Order: sequence, then structure tokens, then C-alpha cells
Amino acid sequence: MASNATAAAAAKCPGPMKATSQGAFQGENPLDYALPLAILQICLVVVVTRGLAYLLRPLRQPRVIAEIIGGILLGPSALGRSHKFLHAVFPPQSMTVLDTLANLGLLFFLFLVGLELDISAIRRTGKKALAIALAGISAPFALGIGTSFAFRATIVKGAPQGPFLVFMGVALSITAFPVLARILAELKLLTTDLGRMAMSAAAVNDVAAWILLALAIALSGSGSPIISLWVLLTAAGFVIAICLFLRPVLAWMARRSPEGEPVREVYICATLAIVLAAGFVTDTIGIHALFGAFMVGIVVPKDGPFAGVLIEKVEDLISGLFLPLYFVSSGLKTDVATIKGAKSWGLLVLVIANACLGKIGGTVITSLFVKIPVREAVTLGFLMNTKGLVELIVLNIGRDRKVLNDEAFAILVLMALFTTFITTPIVMAIYKPARKTVPYKRRTVECSPGDADGELRVLACFHTNRHIPTLLNLVEASRGTGRRRLTMYAMHLVELSERSSAISLVQRARRDGMPFFNSKEQRTEQMVVAFEAFQQLSSVRVRPMTAISDLDTIHRDVIDSAADKRAAIVIMPYHKALHHDGSFQSLGSPYHAINKRVLREAPCSVAILVDRGLGGHAQVSAKNVSFSVAALFFGGPDDREALAYATRMTEHPGVAVTLARFQPSRLQSGEEDAADEAAVEAFKAKVGAVKDGSVRFEEPEAYTKEQVLETIESLSGFNVFVVGRMPPTAPLVERPDELGPVGSYLVSPGFRTSASALVVKRYDPATNPKSKRFDPKARPPAATELDALDEEMGSAAVAPVTQSPMSEIA
Repeated sequence: MASNATAAAAAKCPGPMKATSQGAFQGENPLDYALPLAILQICLVVVVTRGLAYLLRPLRQPRVIAEIIGGILLGPSALGRSHKFLHAVFPPQSMTVLDTLANLGLLFFLFLVGLELDISAIRRTGKKALAIALAGISAPFALGIGTSFAFRATIVKGAPQGPFLVFMGVALSITAFPVLARILAELKLLTTDLGRMAMSAAAVNDVAAWILLALAIALSGSGSPIISLWVLLTAAGFVIAICLFLRPVLAWMARRSPEGEPVREVYICATLAIVLAAGFVTDTIGIHALFGAFMVGIVVPKDGPFAGVLIEKVEDLISGLFLPLYFVSSGLKTDVATIKGAKSWGLLVLVIANACLGKIGGTVITSLFVKIPVREAVTLGFLMNTKGLVELIVLNIGRDRKVLNDEAFAILVLMALFTTFITTPIVMAIYKPARKTVPYKRRTVECSPGDADGELRVLACFHTNRHIPTLLNLVEASRGTGRRRLTMYAMHLVELSERSSAISLVQRARRDGMPFFNSKEQRTEQMVVAFEAFQQLSSVRVRPMTAISDLDTIHRDVIDSAADKRAAIVIMPYHKALHHDGSFQSLGSPYHAINKRVLREAPCSVAILVDRGLGGHAQVSAKNVSFSVAALFFGGPDDREALAYATRMTEHPGVAVTLARFQPSRLQSGEEDAADEAAVEAFKAKVGAVKDGSVRFEEPEAYTKEQVLETIESLSGFNVFVVGRMPPTAPLVERPDELGPVGSYLVSPGFRTSASALVVKRYDPATNPKSKRFDPKARPPAATELDALDEEMGSAAVAPVTQSPMSEIA
């Protein structure tokens, strides 16, 4: 009888799984063992969540939405309805291993979140952002407490009152700081005043949410109020100990990890061990292990390379593999089927309405009180209503502590999913961050006679500091003389990835007030020094800018900035990098796509700069510039624009320009031929006007492809080639890329030279339909505030250029 009872108990409660199997050939099912089953679960989770993230990209949703939905789909709400699938892939005896891995990933992810949060920056939060944050916490917290009474009277009757009130308040008042940053980046708002306000308020909200969550966990214990008080006091003592004793140790490690040298492995290992130890201590106290990891992340010094190296070591493995397990773990506990009947659905509508009313209403009212315009105030409200991982942490802890039952848990998970999902489309609908596009006249380097003495505005883009010397030397050589001034808007193109280090990048840049952002502070400093020195040594005015976006959409930043700054030409870096053997290697298809989109949609002329180290690896001062430029002219509008750029370079005393005119191999209209002749004659006039022989004109007898190639080979000793993108000639290579029939040959392996190349495409609204919204015939607008500042500063020091649709918020 006893043996039968034991067998029945074993059937109901299967024993712990062994770690590894001996293989299928030994007659064993790998899914009955912990390690192969965990591997299958991780792979399945990654495939499902990344697949959903790809499908949701057109809706511009953050990846956390895909991970939450993926967890729900794998749980009993969808695929888990098949008991065969659920017991094969997620059997009950494997849940301990899955939850352990998920919580271990969560532990280190919260360490990364702590690294992202800069307490010193939060201390400097402005009064407006602080007021918005406090209102965005208190109003939904109060409504959450009110909502909890409706829950306790209906579906959560046995829940402890105090902890349940706090958990509901926290669940409704949270703003997900990392998720909000991704949404702002998607909407091109990250570097605007609106984005700064939202990020500052969300950072304050994040810290307050953790404090409230610690309070909720302490109150949710099964002991007496005295025990809860002891938990809170011990937790406060732990925080004090971390600040007094651990912070100096981490600061000592950071000081012994100077810039430019690798961080010692023992420091990395010691820090990760400290994270685990802190998690053990806080779990022993009774406030969950993740708080210890979070606190360690906060006290790690943010200056220097130490924090960045920690992020690099941890984030890919944790964010890519282990953290999605936490969403699946939550999804396996979420059964949408438990929400049934008018009462349950009514509670779902109630909690969503209260969450939106409290967060959006509190934020909007406070924003209006501090004199933020209505449209921006409403946008801030919806942005602050973003939920994410912290919301799921709160709900999971509440469920594990028996504060929430399955039905309340499912309702609150759907609330978090809904409020986050609607953020992007609603913000896009109510707030158009399109910068005020002003019509302007000069959209090409070649200008009409009435504009001959006008200012040339160049938007020069670069990805890394390696491109800066060539860019500065090119701009210096084309600055012109006299009244023909040149203003250079130097735009650093920074990819904002899904990695948490991208958010740290933004935080550090804002803390330092740098106009340029980079993962290495030393490189950032080099950029600033280079542009400061260039502006002091040259008559060119420099205005630094930064675009922080996903590579798929960063071209919009370039295009909008070109319109904002009334640029005549945009200079983009070539999508291939030069190797030491002289060959080019692609940086990747996303970089290639950026150039093609800018060429297609820019509201002005575009030039692709092929960098072969013009002037060496350092900037050449204005007094020492000594370049020789070869302009290849076949005809057509692009070649005329390239010739106009080369003609401007003839005005520099240290630049020698040679125009080589070739006969076009394709017929053109009579108007085009006349325009070509006029452009060439204008250049010939320069040849006669310059007496030192630095400006030359050649018309080689090159009619066949072989003769053209031979002539270009004879010019390989020049420092720079300036060519049009689409001249009326046959391709010189078999498969030309975006550089066109001639420019593609200049970067081909068959052409050996150390010369850089500038491939120019002339602005033409007829072939650029997306730029027709800009009126090329309109009169220039009245001077903007930025123009007035330029006039006053003259050649002052480098200052960041902000692009703000919220200029009223000062």
C-alpha cells in the first residue's frame, strides 16, 4: 500500500531532471534532460522573439514588445494550449532551470540598467523635468491604489491589502527608461528638447519606481509588520554599505584602468562576482536579488573605460540570450483565457484607462503648468506612459509573493503591452517632429550670377574620427576667398542600436556637454580638438551636430538637417573603408543604403567622399595646404556641378586645379551642350586670370574607353579627383556602384592611386520627387536665430548645434 502511494506521488511530482543525456542512440530522449532541453528552449525563444521583432519593425515598435508578445504566444495563451507542445518543450520539471536562467539574466541586466543610470545627471535634472516626473508618479500611483479596491472586491479577494495597494500603485506609475529611449530614437526625438525632457523625467521615475518596488516587496512578506520594518531597515543599511565601502573599491579599479589600455581580467571577474554576491545579500534580506545587482551598477564609476568594458563583456550574452527567457517565463504564467466574462474585461478596461489617465493626465497638467506647449505636453504624457521590463518584474514578483493571482497578473500584463504598443503610433499622429522646413534658393554649388558672392553651406557627415582629417582638408581647400564664405555643419552619424551601451552613450554625452558622441571619451575629445583647431586656423565656420539613429533611418536626419541648415551640398563618406594594401572593403550594406537614400532624397546636391587620406592622417593648416586637383569633365549637370566645386578650389592659393575635358560618348540635348560649353569657358577664364600656372585646362584626345582609361591613369599622381556622378559616357567598369560610370573606376582595384575622390550629384527636383516639397525658386527666408548667432560669433569656438522643435522650452 505504501509503495503504491509512493509511486502515485512520484507520478504526480516527477523527480529532478538529470543534466545531460547519453544520446539518442542510447535510447534516451534529450528533452528529458535539463541541458539539451534548456538549449532548445533558448533557441526557440530567440527565434520567436527576433522573428516577431522583425515583423513589428514596420510599426516602429521597440524589441521589448516582440519579447512580451513572444512570451505570451509560447505560453498557455496560444501555443501552450497544446498540452503536447507544453509538456514536451516546457515541462513542469524544467521550469526551475528555466526560471533560474531567466533570473540570472535579469540579475545582470539590472546591473546594466544601473550602469546606464547616472545619479549625478539625475541630481542636475531641471525643475521642469523633476516636476513632470513627480506628477507622472504620484497621479497614477493614487489611481492605482483606487483601482486596487475594485480588484480586491472582485477577483483578488484574498490578497493582503497593504502589499496589494503598493503593487498596483507601482504597476501603474512605472515608466520604462530603456524602452522610452528606443522609442525616442525611432521617432527622431532623442536629441530634441522634448526627448531630453522625457529622458530626464523617465530617469527620475525609474529610481523612484525601484524604491517603491523595494517597499512593496518588504511589505509583501508573510511575517508581521515588525519583520517588514526590519527588512526595510536592513535594505537601507545595505545601500549605505554599498556607497561607503564598495564604491571606493570600484573607483580604485576604475582608476587603475586608464584610457587606451586593456582593463585587467581580474577586475572584470571581481566586479561580476560582486554583482552576484550583492544579489545574494539582497535575496537574503528579502528584497529580491536583482536589487543588489542594480545597486552595484549604480555605484560603478561612469567615467573612463571601466564601465564601457563591463557593458561590452555582459550585454550581448545577457540581452540576446538570457533576458528573453524572462519574458517567456512571464508568458508561461500569463493565460489570457483566465480573463473571461464582463467583469474581467471591465477590469482590464478600467486598469488601462486609469493607467493612461493617471500617467498622461498628471504629465500633461504639470507640463502645461510649467509653460510647455499643449502638443508637446500631450506627447510627453504618452511617452511617459511607456512600460517595459520593470513592469514585468513588478508583476512577476507580485505573483510569486501571492499578491496577484493568475487573472490579475494576465490583466496587468496586457495593460503593460497595450500602453507600450500605442505609444509610437499615437505620438506619430499627434506630434509631427518634422523640423520647420524653410524654402531656400541655393541648393547647388554652382550658383546664379546674382548669388556669386553668397555663402556656401556644406553639411559634411562622418562616421568615425578617421574621416575627419580628409574632410577638413577638403573643406579648407574649397573655402573660397573674399565674400564667398563657407560654413561647415559637421554631422557625426552615430548608430543607436538595441544595446544598452547606446543609451549609456547618450547619457555620457549629455553629462559632458560634448557636441560629438563616441564610445571612447578620448576619441570624442580628439574630435572636438580637431574642429576647434580647424576653425581657429581657417576662415571656415564650423557648427558641430550629431545624429543618433538606427542605420535604417539615419538618412532622414541627414536630409532634414540639410533642409534646416539650407545646405547647398551634402558630403557623405564612401561606404567602403581603405585598407593598408590600397583596397576597399565594405562597411556593410546599411552604410551603402544610407548613401543611396541620401542621393535619392536630399534637397540639395550630394557628394560622396572617397577617403584615401588626403593630406595624411592629420589636418593640414591653411598656410601649408598644397594639393593638386584633377577635375574630369564629360558633360551633363553632375559634371557641371563637380566643375563648379573644383572652380571654387582654384581660389585657394595652395591648391592647383587641372580640368581634363573628355568628349561625351552619349548624345545630349542642345541645351545641355550649351550649358557645358558655358561652364568650360568660365573655367578657361580662370586659367587666364591666374598667372602662377596653378589653374590649367587640358583637352586630351581620348575617344575610346581605352584612351580615357589611359588618360585618367596619367593623372593618378594628383591628390584629389573631382568628378560628376552620372556623366554622359559609357561605364569604365563592368558594374558601377553609386559612384557612377567614372567614379566607380576611381575606386576599382585596377586603378592604383593614393588620390581621394569627390563624386558629385547635382540637385535636380525633376529626378528627386521627394524633394519637391522644397521650393528651389523661393526667396531666402529672413535670418534665423542660428544665422544671427553665426554672424555674431564669426570664427568663435566650436559650439553644438541643437535642432529643437521646442524652442519655447528654455
